[in-house]
Amino acid sequence: MRTALRIVGVTAAFGIIALLAIIFIPAGRTSPVTALPENYQPPTDAGARVAVAADCAACHTAPNGLPFAGGRAIESPIGPIYSTNITPDTQAGIGNYTLVEFRAVLYDGVRKDGTRLYPAMPYANYRKMTEEDVRALYGYFMKGVTPVAIVPAKTSLSFPFNQRWGLRMWAWVALPEAGFSPYMGDPQLDRGAYLVEALGHCGACHTPRNIAFAEKGYDSRSASFLTGAMLQSWPTADLRARSSATQRWSNAELVDLLTTGRNTTKAIGGEMALVVEHSLQSLQTEDVDAIIAYLKHIKQERDGTAGRALRREPLATAALLSEGLPAIGLGARLYLDNCNACHFVDGRGAPGVFPQLDRNDLVTAASPNGIVAVILDGTSMPSTAKRPERLTMPDFGWRLSDPEVAALATFVRQSWSNDAAVVSAAQVKAVRSSLTAKR
Repeated sequence: MRTALRIVGVTAAFGIIALLAIIFIPAGRTSPVTALPENYQPPTDAGARVAVAADCAACHTAPNGLPFAGGRAIESPIGPIYSTNITPDTQAGIGNYTLVEFRAVLYDGVRKDGTRLYPAMPYANYRKMTEEDVRALYGYFMKGVTPVAIVPAKTSLSFPFNQRWGLRMWAWVALPEAGFSPYMGDPQLDRGAYLVEALGHCGACHTPRNIAFAEKGYDSRSASFLTGAMLQSWPTADLRARSSATQRWSNAELVDLLTTGRNTTKAIGGEMALVVEHSLQSLQTEDVDAIIAYLKHIKQERDGTAGRALRREPLATAALLSEGLPAIGLGARLYLDNCNACHFVDGRGAPGVFPQLDRNDLVTAASPNGIVAVILDGTSMPSTAKRPERLTMPDFGWRLSDPEVAALATFVRQSWSNDAAVVSAAQVKAVRSSLTAKR
């Protein structure tokens, strides 16, 4: 009995010591993966190109705010996380950061003062950045960005999520090894892998997460990587299934989508619109080509959600809608009243202007939250150099009830080639409440 008590006592003591260590021992900082000479100077403008590829402006620039001054609210399952000021201002920004401290933010999610960052900052992906790009980015933010003396709103989460020491345990189980090692056996594919897996941090949104909120894989050797996830209750696209739009479209269609936010069948809205506007449209042509080559190369031989939600033989929806109001149900009537002018009876929209609803991944996603949110709140395409017009779909939530939105969404999800599940009024109510809470 005494022996058992001693074991329990020793185990408890070790547990307390481990907990105190987690809380009080300073966070470690990962060393450079590749050693470079102390006098190494990045190529001219390299830092600006890295900042664009890493999409720093999208998160660290608030709506109508100054570049990189922070303040954008990043929605997360635990509440809004506000981005920080990363201009070289010495008081409000990162002007006092050394290269070692700057690298620790990118690799470890650790600030200058030792505080751990929430994984809204995609340091799990940035850990793959090369030392050349880390130094180039550091030089750009210290010398190429205008200092802004604005202190953005601070993140304030409820207990226990405000206890950041717990993020150390998260880092132990969630962070992959630092550094990027080419593994595709082809220079273009390896460049695409680096842009997608590291700088572009595409997996942060398009890879499902486990119970610890860690990504289920950080490169294409993981079967789960880029197979779609839920982002702020929205379904993100599966980029690898053979039935996915990424794999069906031609290279030219993908170039259009990535650099302008639209192509002949689809338009980008929501968070991805920021990526196009702040990052993808400004990438060098060879980098866009490398991304597309990589995505095409990692295709998986499965149908995915889009494949399961498509009919082999499309319904004659266009003929149905042409029969007149007396012959159709509530969902079809609402479509004619609210959607038909832009998306037309065949659900194909107008190339480059109004996206196609037939075979649309967002429409046929397993979760209807995305299409319901678009109906309720509307959305806008990004404004880009090639396509500056910011086309906007209006919101219909103010005029349609929850049952009506459910009927409309169900009609769209089950018309033409689409064969997705019915949407309930309760699902619409939940999405509406979530949107209202964010305003």
